Amino acid sequence: LQWVRNPGPQHEKRTLFGDMVCFLFITPLATISGWLCLRGAVDHLHFSSRLEAVGLIALTVALFTIYLFWTLVSFRYHCRLYSEWRRTNQRVILLIPKSANVPSNQQSLLGLQFLKRNSKETIV
Repeated sequence: LQWVRNPGPQHEKRTLFGDMVCFLFITPLATISGWLCLRGAVDHLHFSSRLEAVGLIALTVALFTIYLFWTLVSFRYHCRLYSEWRRTNQRVILLIPKSANVPSNQQSLLGLQFLKRNSKETIV
């Protein structure tokens, strides 16, 4: 969720949300269009010419090929952005528990380091 809230430059965030909107809009349209093309192809096979049926089937295949290609390219792009973000935004703080072996002045130094934590850092 942190990546979605702040993925880096604003154009990456706009691209992610734009692709999500397009995916939610195009998926039902592609499904309905494909179903209508196939339904028309079946009707043309029974009542009319086979050439029109083959054309509608080819149109359906082209439609779904383009849809799948766009979906895979978009998904791959966003996965690459996410992996790059994970690689470059690793902020980890190692918490060392207080032990009896550490002198008290070193424990106080460790305590000061915990207070200087940045809000974007992750506590491990």
